[in-house]
Amino acid sequence: MIKAFAVHEPSGDLQPFEYDPGALLPDQVEIEVKYCGICHSDLSMIGNEWGMTQYPLVPGHEVVGAIAKVGENVKNLSVGQIVGLGWHAGYCNECPQCTTGDQNLCATAQGTIVGHHGGFAETVRAAANSVVPIPDGIDLEAAGPLFCGGITVFNPLVQYGIQPTSKVAVIGIGGLGHMAVQFLNAWGCEVTAFTSSEAKITEALELGAHHTLNSRDPEAIAAAAGQFDLIISTVNVKLDWNAYLSTLKPHGRLHFVGAALDPLDINVFALIMQQRSISGSPVGSPATIAKMLEFAKLHKIQPKIETFKFEDVNQAIAHLKSGEAHYRIVLCR
Repeated sequence: MIKAFAVHEPSGDLQPFEYDPGALLPDQVEIEVKYCGICHSDLSMIGNEWGMTQYPLVPGHEVVGAIAKVGENVKNLSVGQIVGLGWHAGYCNECPQCTTGDQNLCATAQGTIVGHHGGFAETVRAAANSVVPIPDGIDLEAAGPLFCGGITVFNPLVQYGIQPTSKVAVIGIGGLGHMAVQFLNAWGCEVTAFTSSEAKITEALELGAHHTLNSRDPEAIAAAAGQFDLIISTVNVKLDWNAYLSTLKPHGRLHFVGAALDPLDINVFALIMQQRSISGSPVGSPATIAKMLEFAKLHKIQPKIETFKFEDVNQAIAHLKSGEAHYRIVLCR
């Protein structure tokens, strides 16, 4: 039996829970969970905001731990090895996306917390090819958020060939944005942070932003017309997207990694006349996650975290809901 914390109804409290995972499959590993980040996606799943939660739900998809068991067909991982597990706990391994290295785009990928029990537990199981070894030199306590938030903001740099000479802006300096600024600075880009918080201006600069712009100041946004090659939006609220489009250069891209649920109100001529693009992306493939970890190690990039004990998970969830988290929360064994 696996001991865990589960929620049994939308937005309910997490309670001690045990479940029988059955026999370990030949291509699976079992991870002894040492740390697990708490992400806004966990909150969305707990509240069934996306309409796909199955209860009881064991959240947790930013797992760091040691391999405790390996299936008989697993050759690339060994007991005791330190690994991480993110949003996906398995792939179909047959579709064109899986066979060409885009496993994160597999239409039938197994979510770690979608129809599957996640990392708010003593152990968690996953397909071996969804698990990524963590290089020596990474702070394990802070590594969990890299497997969701970190890879979410790193993936576009790889997918769209962002150059060190690119001028890039980040909307929202929070759980995603504070990591995006660090990655972009280390990538070599000139980085601008859009933020509505005066308190975050100094911190954005300390994280690696070269400039800041007040996202609530129409005159400041207008003055930035035609400046950016890429804007990464990390927020989940509706903004004046046409104002942000105006700050893009010709061929510029407005890219969404924050799950804004409202439809986009876009002036199509702003796209056509300057050949601009709008796009979005999820987490990355295991290969891109591995690349991100090496990059983070090389440049000493890590999320800013607050820690709670696993038994204080409800207190940690409440802290995240309050909006006061700075910036990611990690449960520690």
